[in-house]
Amino acid sequence: MGTVATHALNPLILEQAPYDPVKDFAPVSLLVIVPNVLAVNPELPVKTVQELIDLAKQKPGELAYASSGNGTPLHLSGELFKSMAGVDIQHVPYQGSGPALTDVIGNQVPIIFDNLPSASAHIKAGALRPLGVTTAERAPSFPDVPTIAETLPDYETYTWNALFAPAGTPPEVVEQLNAAALAALADPGVAARMDEFSAQIVGSTPDELAAHVAAEIAKWTPVVKGADIKVE
Repeated sequence: MGTVATHALNPLILEQAPYDPVKDFAPVSLLVIVPNVLAVNPELPVKTVQELIDLAKQKPGELAYASSGNGTPLHLSGELFKSMAGVDIQHVPYQGSGPALTDVIGNQVPIIFDNLPSASAHIKAGALRPLGVTTAERAPSFPDVPTIAETLPDYETYTWNALFAPAGTPPEVVEQLNAAALAALADPGVAARMDEFSAQIVGSTPDELAAHVAAEIAKWTPVVKGADIKVE
C-alpha cells in the first residue's frame, strides 16, 4: 500500500532515498483520496481563507501552523498554501497529528493542516474552525466547508492510497490484483466504511496510477525545493 508520502514526497525529501518510486514498483490501482483541511483555533479572528491570508499579510512571520511533522503531506500542504497565497507563516512540526491537534485546540499554535478524518470530531465539537478543505471539490461529509481552491484557484492537495506490486510482476498478475482491488472498492460495506473517513473511492487502471504518481512527483518537486525541505 503506497501513499503520497511513500511515492511522491519521501523520495524528494530524504537525503538518501532507499528506493525509486517509479522503477521499483508495478502500479496496480489508485484506491482512494482523502481530503486534508485547513483549520484554526476559534479564537483566531478569521472565518474564511481570504481573512486568514489578509491577516497573515498584515502580520508577516507572526502566525504559525502546526503539522504532523517535517516532510509530511500536511507540512507540504502548508508550504503550497504559503507559496500560492504569498504569505509568511511559520511551520511548527509535531510528532504526529495528535500532539499537533492538542496544541492548536489549546491555542498554543493558531493554525493547522490536518487530515479531515482526524480533525472531524474536533470540528463538529466546535474546538476547531474549518476554513477550507484541500481537495478540488468540497467534502461530502462537510458540504458547508468551502475548498481552499475557491479562494486560491488550482490549490489542491490530498492524501491518497494506492496498491503497488514489486517491479517485474507479470502483467497478468497485475491485472488480477487490479480486478480484485476494483471488486473490493465496489463492495457496499467497503464504500460505507470509506464514507466514514471522508474518503473518495477512485479505483483506477495500472496506467492511470502510473500517470498519477508521475504527476504528483512533478507537482511536489518545486514545492520541496522552494521550501528547502530535507530529512536525513
